[in-house]
Amino acid sequence: MHYSKQDIADLDSITRLKIINSVTGIKPANLIGTIDKDGNTNLALFSSLVHLGSNPALLGFISRPQTEEVGHTLENIKENGLYTINHIHPEFIEQAHYTSAKFDKNISEFARCGLTEVYENGFVAPFVKESYLKMGMRFKEAIAIPLNGTMLIIGEIHHLILPETGMNDGDIDLEQTKSVGISGLNSYYEVKKIAKYPYVRVNEVPEF
Repeated sequence: MHYSKQDIADLDSITRLKIINSVTGIKPANLIGTIDKDGNTNLALFSSLVHLGSNPALLGFISRPQTEEVGHTLENIKENGLYTINHIHPEFIEQAHYTSAKFDKNISEFARCGLTEVYENGFVAPFVKESYLKMGMRFKEAIAIPLNGTMLIIGEIHHLILPETGMNDGDIDLEQTKSVGISGLNSYYEVKKIAKYPYVRVNEVPEF
């Protein structure tokens, strides 16, 4: 099967969405929690989270073009500069998935989708109680992407919360935390660790 640029353009929008959202492989599945100045909470599913650097500890995600129905996450982040990133686990995949519906701003996805707000260490933005691995983020920068009207939202990790069993030999073990991945718009995958190799140095590369 071979799709040319024109073939892709000619696909109906839903098919194109599903295919192009899947070509990167399995992506991280996260819930981003925010709160506005009036105390209204929001929870949204994102699969675009990306590591940008470790010192400082920066993560980015892509925010779609804002409309009246879409963009409450970015709107809230701009109001108070704080948000949370919460891994999704098998026990609540269904609830997490349905946070992607276009709810009105005054309806909290926490309440509507059966998830629990929790506040840690005086951090203003809500974490997802059901999540085992979660981060409290401070907004640093938004970079516009004129090609499609999206924005790269960059934040710095101020709190990292995970179970003791989530660490294995100095690494976060995503199999132990039962973090899940997502492909396309609606397919979820379990994570299984299959190998671990040493930090790569040129003089230690084996002969293949």
